[in-house]
Amino acid sequence: MKYDGTIVKMESTSTNPVTYHLPVGDDYIPISNYIGKYISLEFRGDIFCIGCGRKTSKSFAQGYCYPCMLSSPETSECILRPELCQAHRGVARDMSWARNHCLTEHVVYLSITSGLKVGVTRASQIPTRWIDQGARSAIRLAETPNRYEAGLIEVALKQSVSDRTIWQRMLKDQYPADIDLKAEKRRLISLLPPKQKSFASKDDEITDIEYPVEEYPKKVKGTTFDRENEIFGVLWGIRGQYLMFDDCRVLNIRRHNGYYLRIEL
Repeated sequence: MKYDGTIVKMESTSTNPVTYHLPVGDDYIPISNYIGKYISLEFRGDIFCIGCGRKTSKSFAQGYCYPCMLSSPETSECILRPELCQAHRGVARDMSWARNHCLTEHVVYLSITSGLKVGVTRASQIPTRWIDQGARSAIRLAETPNRYEAGLIEVALKQSVSDRTIWQRMLKDQYPADIDLKAEKRRLISLLPPKQKSFASKDDEITDIEYPVEEYPKKVKGTTFDRENEIFGVLWGIRGQYLMFDDCRVLNIRRHNGYYLRIEL
C-alpha cells in the first residue's frame, strides 16, 4: 500500500505492548502492525507548518515555520522550561490556550528511560508523555494546579536527578535495573521545601510500559530526511517516537512533523 501526505507525531495507546498509529495526511497507518516487515518512507521535498499550514523551507521547534515559532503558544518558552510560565499572572501568548494547557493540573514525574529522569506534563497527557519519551516505567511525584508550580519543583529536583534522556541508550534498552521508583520518589520529596512538599502525590502506582520491538540494536545510527531522501528497511521496532530499522538506523518521527512523505508498506 502507498500513502502520501504530511506526517505528524505518532499516536499511541497505553496497551502493553504499545500500539502506534502514524498520521499521514488524512490517513492513520497502524504502523506497529508492520514490525518485522519491509517499509519505505520517501521525503517528497515539501515541508508544511503544523501551525498555520504554510509551506516552509525549514522546520523549527518540531514542525513550525519561523513566524509561528515566534508567535505560537505551542512554542512558548515555558514548553521547554515550565518554571518560566507566566499564565498564572495573566501573561501568555494566548490566554485562551494557556487556560487549557498551563492553568490545568500538572504532574511532576519520575521515569526510567536511559536512567532516572524527572519531567513535567499535563495530567491529561499521562501516559502519552511517558510513551513519547520511551520510558520503561514511571511514577507520579507531585501534582500541581498549574505549569509554573510544577516547573519550580522540577528545577529544585534537577540538582539531584537528570531531566534528560540519552536517546541512544534508550533505543538500545540500556538502563539501570536496580532503580526503585518509590524509594527515589520518597528521597526526592524529602529534599523539597515545605510548600513544594505539599504538592507530593499520594499515588504510588508504577506504570510499566512495553514497546513493540522485535530486537534492540547493539548500536544506533540516527538519520533524518534532511540527510537522506528515502529511508527503508525491515522495521525492527518502535519506541518513543522512533522507528528502528534492521540496519540500526533510527528515525525520530516527531522531528519531522510537517514533512510530506510517500510511505510504502
